[in-house]
Amino acid sequence: MGALAWTMMGLALWHFTIFLPDRCWGGIIGAFLGCIFGAILFGLVIHGFNVPGQDATDIVTTLEAVPGALLGYGFFYWLGMRQEARGADGELLAT
Repeated sequence: MGALAWTMMGLALWHFTIFLPDRCWGGIIGAFLGCIFGAILFGLVIHGFNVPGQDATDIVTTLEAVPGALLGYGFFYWLGMRQEARGADGELLAT
């Protein structure tokens, strides 16, 4: 149940990326993957790579996914910005 809670929180936070510039690596799908994978990975790290069962899942378990989703989104955003700065030929553009 903990993994479901983390996934749903990542999905909920992904919906708010519509208000941000679309510069993620992979576009909106990249933002989706960053939020979901970040939320799940962060939740797993907090719990020592064990998924809490139904009896151990509460609102705090859900809120644990928020920093992970934001970090995952930030990572994919950084990858997109880096790709955008490189340009089409792979060379770093003059700034």
